Amino acid sequence: MILSIVTINYNNAEGLKKTLASVAAQSVTEFEHVVVDGASTDGSADIIREYAEKASYPVRWVSEPDKGIYNAMNKGLRMASGEYVQVLNSGDIYASEHVIADMTEAMRRCVDEANGEWPEFLYGNMIRRHPDGTIDSKSGRVEYSLRNYYTSTMNHDCCWIKRSLFIENSEGDIARGRCGESRCYGLYDENLKIVSDWKWFLSAIGLGHVKPVYVDIDVTIFDLTGISERNLQLRNEERRKVLEELVPPAILADYDKHAFDMAQMDKLRQHKWAYKLVWTLERILNRIDNKNFRRKKK
Repeated sequence: MILSIVTINYNNAEGLKKTLASVAAQSVTEFEHVVVDGASTDGSADIIREYAEKASYPVRWVSEPDKGIYNAMNKGLRMASGEYVQVLNSGDIYASEHVIADMTEAMRRCVDEANGEWPEFLYGNMIRRHPDGTIDSKSGRVEYSLRNYYTSTMNHDCCWIKRSLFIENSEGDIARGRCGESRCYGLYDENLKIVSDWKWFLSAIGLGHVKPVYVDIDVTIFDLTGISERNLQLRNEERRKVLEELVPPAILADYDKHAFDMAQMDKLRQHKWAYKLVWTLERILNRIDNKNFRRKKK
């Protein structure tokens, strides 16, 4: 089995219904669905039970107390058996009924192009939608560089990630949380409340050896319900904590000093006339500085 879809839920029965219906509507059934419910009190367990009984594909599920979103996600990763995992949380849906078929075909093309090598990480586009149905934005290709993950991240719900990057097949390694010598970056950090997926991407892609492969496929529609200024404040606080933990101080100091300027130059490069103007001004200033230096030497 190539894919395990992992869905976590807590007291979001209406959002859960949308997600389960989206999975059930897929045009292929070569996947399993792992659903982790945090002992919801809104009837979610009954919804999952009925869904599992009717599904034409394997459904593994549990409804029990957990210790938060990342504890639930880790539980789902441990329950999964597919070679790849995709996190599709309660409330989020597939962009069409052909997403899994299209992503599977894209995966096979990647294998053929790489002479039989399977990519560790395949991702497409995520559409961000407001509760009133209006589209906020759509993600696209993301550069795999430390500079990008210093300020940005991946959208994990449109990613197919090799399960071995999270956990080893050995039960001993899972129990001890160790990864040996292979390319494994561990499970999500359960000490973080909101940015543990960003930390994982920073470790595996920004600072690690994983090179994501992008395909221009609309994979998911992300429900923006629940996003608040408080979430953004906590996100920024936790991100800073992670950066100070993972990035060497000298490198982090450089990024703190120059990241904004580099981002501005990236924007300027999108407009050739503006970039050429700034480049010309820099050349002029450089000549002025050189002239002043020669005068001082005299």
